[in-house]
Amino acid sequence: TGAPTTGGRAASSDMLAGMGTTQVEETEEDGDDGSDDGPDEPADPFDIPDSALGKAFWVVAFPLLFTMWVTIPDCRREVFRKYFFVTFFMCIVWIGAMSYVMVWMATLFGITASIPAPVMGLTILAAGTSIPDALSSMAVARKGHGDMAVSSSIGSNIFDILIGLPVPWFISTAMVDPGSTVSIQSEGLGIMIVLLFLMVAAVIILIDLAGWLLLKRLGYAMMFLYFLFLAFSLTLEYQMIPSFQSCILPWEA
Repeated sequence: TGAPTTGGRAASSDMLAGMGTTQVEETEEDGDDGSDDGPDEPADPFDIPDSALGKAFWVVAFPLLFTMWVTIPDCRREVFRKYFFVTFFMCIVWIGAMSYVMVWMATLFGITASIPAPVMGLTILAAGTSIPDALSSMAVARKGHGDMAVSSSIGSNIFDILIGLPVPWFISTAMVDPGSTVSIQSEGLGIMIVLLFLMVAAVIILIDLAGWLLLKRLGYAMMFLYFLFLAFSLTLEYQMIPSFQSCILPWEA
């Protein structure tokens, strides 16, 4: 009876091992399916949504979608797979063109509504330029790459400060109008820079307190810090606390 029992145990072990392997493979497949935001298929501007609201947005956005579809090669198509550098270059061109239009429209809106330029930069322009970063961070966070989401946000801001600001200034002062200067007209800029460093330190402390995990309460805390920074910056720009401002920044009083 010993031999059959041993054989039965071996067969049971093999069966359990096979079931475990199948479960692991199914889990991996399910994880891959769950991590994707959607089917990785080529874009089709002629794909009409089913809902009424989706159709309305499609009608409004169709000219832009069709133009992008024509001018940007989709690397997900086999025929354009080796032209990824053209896709990257055209995306940069589109981002530059749309950023120019957004700044132009925001400037006109600020002039019409009598809103100071620094306030427009802190609110509308900041939100408009940061929404793509937020969407990209959400996409990689859903795939489990939280470190990439945080690094993308930090890296994009460093790029904006060290490349996005000096390059246009260099073009303006060295090529367009050599020898000229660019004046920064912002009340309380020094205070806002100090406040920015404090916010960065607060973000690092909050992430550490959350155990380096992206939690819901961490998102609420960061949103609170943003609105706090926005409120304080707007009070400086509108000079609602002139005594405090003149005390901290005597060179701007």
